Amino acid sequence: MAKKITLKISGMDCASCAAIIEHSLKKEKGVASASVNFASEKVYLDIDPEKTSEDKVKKVISDLGYKASDNMPEMEMTGHDHHKTEKEAEIKKLKNRFLSAFVLGLPIIYMVMGGMLGFPMLALFEKYGLYIQAVLAAAVIFACFNIWQSGAKKLLKLGPNMDTLILIGTATAYFYSLANLLLLFFGKEVAMDNFYFEASAFILIFISLGKYLEAVTKGKTSEAIKKLMGLQPKTAVIIKDGREFEIPISEVKEGDIILVKPGEKIPVDGIVVGGYSGVDEKVITGESIPVEKKEGDEVIGATINKTGVLKFKATRVGKNTMLAQIIKIVEDAMGSKAPIQLLADKVSFYFVPVVIGIALLSAAVWLLLGAGFAFALTIFVAVLIIACPCALGLATPTAVMMGTGLAAERGILIKSSKALETAKSVSMVVFDKTGTLTKGEPAVTDIVSVTETRNSNIEIQNEILQIAASVEKNSEHPLASAIVNMAKEKNLAFSRIEGFQAIPGKGVEAVIDKEKVLLGTRKLMQDNKIETKEIENKMAELEDQGKTAMILVSKKFEIQNSKFEIQGIIAVADVLKDNSREAVEILHKMGKQVAIITGDNKRVAEAIAKELGIDRVLAEVLPQGKSAEIEKLQKEGKIVAMVGDGINDAPALAQADLGIALGSGTDVAMETGEIVLIKDDLRDVVSAIDLSKYTLGKIKLGLFWAFFYNVVGVPVAAGVIYPFTGWLLNPSIAAAAMAFSSVSVVLNALSMKMYKR
Repeated sequence: MAKKITLKISGMDCASCAAIIEHSLKKEKGVASASVNFASEKVYLDIDPEKTSEDKVKKVISDLGYKASDNMPEMEMTGHDHHKTEKEAEIKKLKNRFLSAFVLGLPIIYMVMGGMLGFPMLALFEKYGLYIQAVLAAAVIFACFNIWQSGAKKLLKLGPNMDTLILIGTATAYFYSLANLLLLFFGKEVAMDNFYFEASAFILIFISLGKYLEAVTKGKTSEAIKKLMGLQPKTAVIIKDGREFEIPISEVKEGDIILVKPGEKIPVDGIVVGGYSGVDEKVITGESIPVEKKEGDEVIGATINKTGVLKFKATRVGKNTMLAQIIKIVEDAMGSKAPIQLLADKVSFYFVPVVIGIALLSAAVWLLLGAGFAFALTIFVAVLIIACPCALGLATPTAVMMGTGLAAERGILIKSSKALETAKSVSMVVFDKTGTLTKGEPAVTDIVSVTETRNSNIEIQNEILQIAASVEKNSEHPLASAIVNMAKEKNLAFSRIEGFQAIPGKGVEAVIDKEKVLLGTRKLMQDNKIETKEIENKMAELEDQGKTAMILVSKKFEIQNSKFEIQGIIAVADVLKDNSREAVEILHKMGKQVAIITGDNKRVAEAIAKELGIDRVLAEVLPQGKSAEIEKLQKEGKIVAMVGDGINDAPALAQADLGIALGSGTDVAMETGEIVLIKDDLRDVVSAIDLSKYTLGKIKLGLFWAFFYNVVGVPVAAGVIYPFTGWLLNPSIAAAAMAFSSVSVVLNALSMKMYKR
């Protein structure tokens, strides 16, 4: 059985690093899948423990010149952030590195730019300018020596990365200039355009600035998840032996009785055992109105108790709380890869070797065309420096991190980048009826008797209800609950039953006092060869009103060859959710088709479809047939999103191109669904589709600029336009452009904070 592991990787400098690590891990025996996320600096693996181990995986990464360590949670549920200090230290180091390089390079900048701008020049600079530049450029190289070190290590391990390009470019420029300076020192004539000390220094200064800004902006893309992590209170007040004790959140155990006063955060998930209050659940569900909580109601950790005092029993603590599960889902989604990223990954893997090849070829071509060595060297360095694989590697993951974070803040959990990409292409949305379009809290509306009796109408109805409730008492279907609840309200006694059996999508059967009883749909009656013509008109009348009508029949075992007799009809109606109609209307405006799928009969389904304006009705579909119906729609060329909440929806959710599960539904449905809506608001289906479309647009824009930058920048640096314009790209300008290309891609993702719907 495959084992999922996540490792933190340090030492990655660009997307090429991520591509090399991923490529090497995929070749390793026992690694089923590997996904390296450059933005989050993590690798997500599925391994076969019998063929490989975590230590072997770490060694593969180590042999490539990188460091792999265990991935501690971004923040424990104690509120302690494991990586924050480490990340802050890294940003500080990058900042100091840039400042050191900048300060050391300032005199060089003055010497080069000052003369061009007419600034006064010191005699020392005029006499020993080149020597001072050589010393200061060496100091800048020393300040940024880790870039050279990283580039050299990756080159020696045959896994060149962006730092390798910078190493080759700056080292070539510096040592070529140093060699010319030595010639000058020994009396040889050397032209001034043969010195590139300022280029090697400027390149490293700009690269250091770019790395610093990239680290700062990259950190901001995960702010949404950091907000989620910061929601958990650090302590809880428990009641033990009638006394109150404040303990760390990590020490709370399931079963503890916890006290929460007005204005305090609820520490963990639980069930209210005393008190009454309104609870603000906005941080989890996005719902702005406080939710009423009384005895027996569930409360969610990290939500805020607004008015009264609550006592509740802890049911889920630590990593089992809803908040912890949400954080895990969002983290997993941030670490997953969208299909659109595959091309960028392939390009990143071959990027650096290809760029080195282009740089060498360009320099050689210009030498063959008669250009001087200094000219060819400028071309060589400019090509190496302007190329930027980072932008390619950052475009998708940074946008995905922002998109999934924005969704989580709105109570929408997107489990993977694939779901994010699929959602925008959906052409048809299929809604389950009970519990999805409707509240799932049906009530009995009609009890119709078809037998003649001297008893009063109320007595007959109670008798039918009593029999039906006795049979349905063991069923978990929402319609069964409606019948049982009404019998309880009327204080009717439940009969002892035997041989209970639920027939999925059709009804139930049982034996009461030596009498076999069936309660269910026409299909159930047809299966038992029971004629229903006499009640068909009444059934149709009820169903046209959008009610679900169930037939109650019975037969006595004592009478030989006895037949089932129809006792009556029980009609149940379920109330539509408040926002069902609005959700359907908006989906239509977005150009999506909408369908309803239900085990209920066609008349009821059509009545609901008519009320909501739904295009297509898939009625009388048994649970096992729902996935087949979804498959039929897919064969028609539809990209199908299935929205459901129950166990019987799980196969359909899995079959659909996109499974959307309601957070109020069963664990099975939520496990199967690729998107989970924490609230019961169907408008979130619209929000999920809209947000995915918006995110994908940002991904495409980021990838476009990343590809465009490299496709245009590299040829310009190679001197393609020089014969027509006489303009040659200065390596220093190339460095500035490269440094800011990756930052611009991250800023593109950060602009998603302005998303509104």
